Amino acid sequence: MKIFSSDQIREIDKATIEAQGISSLELMERAASAVSCEIVSRFNPNQRIVVFAGPGNNGGDGLAVARQLFEQGYRKLEVFLFNVTGKISPDCAAERERLKSIEGIDFTEITRDFQPPYLSEKEVVVDALFGSGFHGPLQKGFLTLVKFINDSNAYIISIDVPSGLSGEWNDGVSRRDMVRAKLTLTFQFPRLAFFFEENQEVVGDWKLLDIDLDEATIKETPVEYKVVDDRNVRPLLKRRNEFSGKRDFGSALFFAGSYGMAGSAILASKGCLRSGAGLVTVHSAKMTMIPVQTRVPEAIFEPDRNDIYVTDMSLHHTHQVVAIGPGLGTDDRTIDALETFLKTHKQPIIVDADGLNCIAKRPHLLSLLPSHSVITPHIREFDRLFGEHLTSEERLKKAIDMAKYYTINIVLKGHYTSTVRATGRVFFNSSGNSGMATAGSGDVLTGVIAALMAQGYKSDQAACIGVYVHGLAGDMAAEKWGQAGLLASEIADYCGIALKTLTSKK
Repeated sequence: MKIFSSDQIREIDKATIEAQGISSLELMERAASAVSCEIVSRFNPNQRIVVFAGPGNNGGDGLAVARQLFEQGYRKLEVFLFNVTGKISPDCAAERERLKSIEGIDFTEITRDFQPPYLSEKEVVVDALFGSGFHGPLQKGFLTLVKFINDSNAYIISIDVPSGLSGEWNDGVSRRDMVRAKLTLTFQFPRLAFFFEENQEVVGDWKLLDIDLDEATIKETPVEYKVVDDRNVRPLLKRRNEFSGKRDFGSALFFAGSYGMAGSAILASKGCLRSGAGLVTVHSAKMTMIPVQTRVPEAIFEPDRNDIYVTDMSLHHTHQVVAIGPGLGTDDRTIDALETFLKTHKQPIIVDADGLNCIAKRPHLLSLLPSHSVITPHIREFDRLFGEHLTSEERLKKAIDMAKYYTINIVLKGHYTSTVRATGRVFFNSSGNSGMATAGSGDVLTGVIAALMAQGYKSDQAACIGVYVHGLAGDMAAEKWGQAGLLASEIADYCGIALKTLTSKK
């Protein structure tokens, strides 16, 4: 699914109007109808609903919603249009006249002083003050109005986006100065701002409403941001040839594990095997041999010369992919081995966990990463590598810059894990759940991506598919075990089932 900018959405709206031979007002009515239907499905006609509309087309949407709700029998309805400058959009003006022509509706147009209505947690507020094209911060009286709405504790429904929130970037704007919606109803496509953690308290739950925008224009319009779902992943998955041997599905090597951290090597190798790799080798400290071979007997164990740490990253056999980091530790001898390896290895690799922490201790190693490698940091690992960031928006911007600069793929883990390609394009993942925020989950993800690269998927494709499959496996495991009790080993166990589910639906 594409994520369009506010400017692109305006162009798609225009193309829809032209292609379908409708007016902009008719498109506004269509959007309002979708919102009204959603409200009707959630609240009965006895619910008191207060609509706050602004002077632009977002306000026009709100006025149209109010009229349609009134026509549906909602009589406890109050509507406020804020026209403090005397300038409102043509479609908003048209909707105002339609609303004013209805007898019995409680409508007030605010041109100067505003007497706030009574609001409590029992009311529903429809926020239609400003849409996604707004660039904050809000000014003067609107700040007071937003504070009044938020302080009411009413159930707030925002149309398009919560007022005060830009559809894309919101750096430098305080979330305190935005409407805090419980539910955001947006049209056809999500906004980029929905995928940043700091905006969750503002956006609340969000739902897409289909308003039949022009499909041809949607397909033709290029974007830098997408949401990955099963419809994107299924066509990319390869069929297994019935006459294949294990070497046809590739060999993956893991430099993973150290004294007390054998579990990371186990989880990564298990995730890799469950995701289809033909051969898996674990190179680890000698002391991890028994737990690794006991828990994952299918994996080959290659002992390091050191009992406690990995101190040698030489390649003794041919492998389609090398993954470095899970449970590796950050001993200086391990970092030395990593530096020696990076100076000679030229094929894309995967670096996770302590592999990243080793690089953070010697930042010049970033420049030695082979082109199109995959790194998979969580936010703290990312900040150790690239500096402290206060928001996920700042972090994504930095990830885009760094992916381009180093020509690598960055899998920035989180609720909507984002895969940033070396081109700067970003893919947000739609699978997964909060139960996956558990120790070892990232090790399994490294294994899944390694399995796909071993099988011949390009690194950028393997990263996107791997993140989705990992999330789907987590969703399936959570169905059985619940989110609170979910273990990383259970995610690994479900990786094969997740792939089976995706390929069986092709």
